Amino acid sequence: MSQVIITANNVGKKYSLKHLSGKSKDDMFFGSIKAKARGLFSKSSEEEEFWALKDVSFEINQGDRVAILGRNGAGKSTLLKILSRIVAPTTGRIEFDGRMAALLEVGTGFHGDLTGRENIFLNGSILGMTKSEIKSKFDEIVAFSEVEKFLDTPVKRYSSGMYVRLAFAVAAHLDPEILIVDEVLAVGDAAFQKKCLGKMKEVSGGGKTILFVSHNMAAVQNICDKSIYLKNGQLVDYGKTEDILPLYMRSSQATRLADLGNRPDRMGNGAIRFKSINIKDQSGTVVASAQCGSPLTIELEIDANPSFDLSYVRFSIGIDDDFGQRITHLSNDVTEQIFEKVKQGRSVVSFQIPELPLKRGDYTLTLFCAVNGDVADWIQEAAVINVEAGDFFKTGKLPEESQGNFYMKHSVTIY
Repeated sequence: MSQVIITANNVGKKYSLKHLSGKSKDDMFFGSIKAKARGLFSKSSEEEEFWALKDVSFEINQGDRVAILGRNGAGKSTLLKILSRIVAPTTGRIEFDGRMAALLEVGTGFHGDLTGRENIFLNGSILGMTKSEIKSKFDEIVAFSEVEKFLDTPVKRYSSGMYVRLAFAVAAHLDPEILIVDEVLAVGDAAFQKKCLGKMKEVSGGGKTILFVSHNMAAVQNICDKSIYLKNGQLVDYGKTEDILPLYMRSSQATRLADLGNRPDRMGNGAIRFKSINIKDQSGTVVASAQCGSPLTIELEIDANPSFDLSYVRFSIGIDDDFGQRITHLSNDVTEQIFEKVKQGRSVVSFQIPELPLKRGDYTLTLFCAVNGDVADWIQEAAVINVEAGDFFKTGKLPEESQGNFYMKHSVTIY
């Protein structure tokens, strides 16, 4: 039976949020002065309690690879900071056995005025390693980080990518029993991210324990055998990743189908805004599901603002799989159907797919529009489309689904 290496018992973290009630700038200014004056003698009545975490309990065994899942604000980073002893819990307690290395934010554990070389030794010392132990790993750390040329430069002059390279190399190579990695890896380039994920698998294979926060569901599925699912600061479920991921994905998809006209999380200058999305089959009927191999039309209703120069407009739809990986994207730019001018007011942009190549599953659509090179509207996770199995190859039988995410027309010959 595996040894328990981390135990969380009814962990909670409370913050106090202060609100200013003044309606004008002067009111806010003088109100804040009065609030501070009151604070010298009594507790402000305008404080609100906010629980970032509440009553979270779990046990993690040695060698477990655990993902921490949840939407933004779920309490993931707060939990990692408590585990890393950066902040103290308001209630409950955390117990762990072994050395812990944490990579939570760019610059965590580094001193900006020290060089890369000096920070390697500093971090090793913090982990309780001797100078000879650090020296034995030094060359591996430098080679992995690929920052040898800047090793004697103060790290405050590093780019964020260089910072992350060195910080991860240090955390992963200095033999911690527990490695904690937040979404900070997203700062690095794709090749380095892949390298880091490979190193994490290697480290976990040696019996080390890993806690990993990522919105890359494919990476979570590939690395983590267990997952903790947080929602609104509370533990929803904890168990095998293969069981928790579908639960988390279904919950995430349920928030994506709101009216596009009222989406608060959109980005862009508003020159054009997406109002609604309709998915239609070959007969023009609006459907919630599509069939593999059949024609499909995606219609986007837009509203063009007359106060903008509506020239050189580009629309695109990004299609992601159930684990958040981009499968493909549709765009009038790549088809060279340039809209040099778009009329004011309401219009419909229609994307036609002659044969849908996606295999059975749920796919998320992200909508993007640019006008004159500027982002006009960008809505991530705008809608979810369900694809049913179909006769893509027109052979009278359903294709196998065990490999890949989509099908490709092809033929096979022998000479």
